[in-house]
Amino acid sequence: MAGQGDYEPLRPDVILAFHDLCLVRDDGEWFMGQLDDDGSVICWASYGSDLDKAIRGL
Repeated sequence: MAGQGDYEPLRPDVILAFHDLCLVRDDGEWFMGQLDDDGSVICWASYGSDLDKAIRGL
């Protein structure tokens, strides 16, 4: 398991932004994260392929 500070870059095909929070889809899997000032996203949760579950997680 990756430790704190270890990041795996994503290549999202969709980013849905809701103020500072966003949902990012990479390879069919949805992740929740925070949009940074420089346009990068730090994700901390995965919701699999279920967009409805990801939206409810916001």
